[in-house]
Amino acid sequence: MVKTNPGRFFEDYRVGQVIAHAVPRTVSGGERALYHALYPARHALYSSDAFAQSCGLPNAPLDDLIAFHTVFGKTVPDISLNAVANLGYAEGRWHRPVWAGDTLRSESEVIGLKQNSNGKSGVVWVRTRGLNQKDEVVLDYVRWVMVRKRDPQAPAPETVIPELAASVPADRLVVPSVLNFTGYDFTLAGEPHRWGDYAVGEVIDHVDRVTVEEAEHMMATRLWQNTSKVHFDATLREDGRRLIYGGHVISLARALSFNGLANAQMIVGLNGGAHANPCFAGDTVAAWSEVLDKAETDAPGVGALRLRLVAVKPGGVPGQLKGEDGKYLPHVLLDLDYWALIPV
Repeated sequence: MVKTNPGRFFEDYRVGQVIAHAVPRTVSGGERALYHALYPARHALYSSDAFAQSCGLPNAPLDDLIAFHTVFGKTVPDISLNAVANLGYAEGRWHRPVWAGDTLRSESEVIGLKQNSNGKSGVVWVRTRGLNQKDEVVLDYVRWVMVRKRDPQAPAPETVIPELAASVPADRLVVPSVLNFTGYDFTLAGEPHRWGDYAVGEVIDHVDRVTVEEAEHMMATRLWQNTSKVHFDATLREDGRRLIYGGHVISLARALSFNGLANAQMIVGLNGGAHANPCFAGDTVAAWSEVLDKAETDAPGVGALRLRLVAVKPGGVPGQLKGEDGKYLPHVLLDLDYWALIPV
């Protein structure tokens, strides 16, 4: 009897299918320490219990992207083990902070399918929820991924393309009920810039750069228990190179954005995202951001910025994203649209 699992292929999915992902994971300060070792992450709210307590929280939560990577990693064996590429994200919301000691699990519902014209692969849309040990939703998001077919001759399913919102409306963002930025310490946070200091359309060059190392991205991919073959098996590509996990690029770019957006603390919404071009070990990553929108919240002293975070290889100009043909420029690695909370 065959006991190993080759993973799902495109023809194994059906719209409405709900998949409960193994294996639940308890996260701790160890994940925080490794996260800060792998990425130059230093936002104050996630670095200091005392700072977080001055903002109304009981202590420092784990970085929001730790929650994202952990929940995402749980889904990989069922959704993207046989992926060609992860294509995009939409309708993401962080519903509550994740604390050291929380146990996270994931479940996904298939909400769309479309076979590619070559008949060798197709696109699968899923809505994933991450839940804690109390069955409370920590975050949810939609992503779509291109998955290989096991049998190119297998009949194509009926095409279902979900209608997705262009962005998460500001009034649907979830702000922790105890969050209070009225006593925010800008000196300890590292920058003086408030919500009112940012203008829609403003482009911020984050200046700093990080070169991706093979060992670090492999450690990160294992840390998040992401088993996708394209990140581990160098024989899957003709050039013998392993793709860098897209989430690794997200976290690098987010950490680099501290220089200019040190006070953009909590990530609360994921409006959209695309991994525009592949990233490989040896590539150097820089980042810039564009302010897309601003919104007030009901929380004292708390505003929200909608930001476009772009990770690039050196050579591009901040603000330049696509060519005249509408395609991403070859040096662009990531185009991420998200909401963050910032003191007013």
